[in-house]
Amino acid sequence: MNWATATSAQAGGGMQALIAAARNEGTLNVIALPPTWANYAAIIKDFGKRYGIRVHSISPNGTSQDEINAVRHGSGAPAAPDVLDVDMTTALANTSLFARYEVSTWSTIPATQKDPAGRWVQDYGGYMSVGYDSARLGTITSLNQLLGPKFRNTVALTGRPTQSSAALSAVMMANLAQGGTAAGIARGVAFFHQLRQAGNFSPVQATSATIRAGQTEVVFNWDYLNTPSVVGSRSWKVFIPSNAVLGDYYAQAISKDAPHPAAARLWEEFLYSEAAGGGQNLWLAGGIHPVEQATMTANGTIDQAAAARLPLASGAPVFLTTSEAARASSFLQKNWVKAVR
Repeated sequence: MNWATATSAQAGGGMQALIAAARNEGTLNVIALPPTWANYAAIIKDFGKRYGIRVHSISPNGTSQDEINAVRHGSGAPAAPDVLDVDMTTALANTSLFARYEVSTWSTIPATQKDPAGRWVQDYGGYMSVGYDSARLGTITSLNQLLGPKFRNTVALTGRPTQSSAALSAVMMANLAQGGTAAGIARGVAFFHQLRQAGNFSPVQATSATIRAGQTEVVFNWDYLNTPSVVGSRSWKVFIPSNAVLGDYYAQAISKDAPHPAAARLWEEFLYSEAAGGGQNLWLAGGIHPVEQATMTANGTIDQAAAARLPLASGAPVFLTTSEAARASSFLQKNWVKAVR
């Protein structure tokens, strides 16, 4: 069987055939997977131990573009990446490099979070949130509270929305909370203008250090980067507006020229497994939302303790399309500075 062209485990003869072929290859090349990110140290270790496959980790701190460059320049060489974990912008721009493959749990993954042709599938991510010092500020249940005098000089972003995708998403989340849609971001800019006029918007770029120092007591950031354990504050709480659940996920892909095509496909099967020791629960244990979380919650396979540690996102999620993100970026380039100066 030529696993390089198999579009599913079933098409290649079933999971046992895939496992045997992957063990025969003996190696898997991954790239840009920091061991401290999303529980990847445990994921890599468990995969290797379970299947007797050596995992070669290339450039653990590399970027999504570094991954694409390695695939292009490696051209199927033995040390080239077999699989990729990239942001969605990179995934959508490079589908010609990816093999078509549908994992066994394909039907449980929302249609909006996978390529219909199987060239990429979202894996894990989170939702834009508001983190805050509850000891000083009480409980936040609405973004409009941030306009009050108690929040003077407290509200911060993690970068400039004209330069940072996370900050752009923060403004978009405010836009949705103010009744806007993903088609435009004007209401979000207007909200931050109101914050600035009230004296509540802080020019300080938020980091874990500024949070611990009390310089940024309210921070817009992705929920998995905005938890008490990450920012280092026991009194830190996280709020996600139910009418503004803005999501952002990374994506998995298999290189079309993977030097170890069976191991690459087995890796994906492991990552998307809903079992207790599978990748979905291992990502969850790493403090990040796995793409099959809703299904696992419904069928009882989810690690409930790990899920309880993540902020609650109770509304219908919104995911920006490439064109919506580009339109928002263009509007911010023209209007952000004059809105908050």
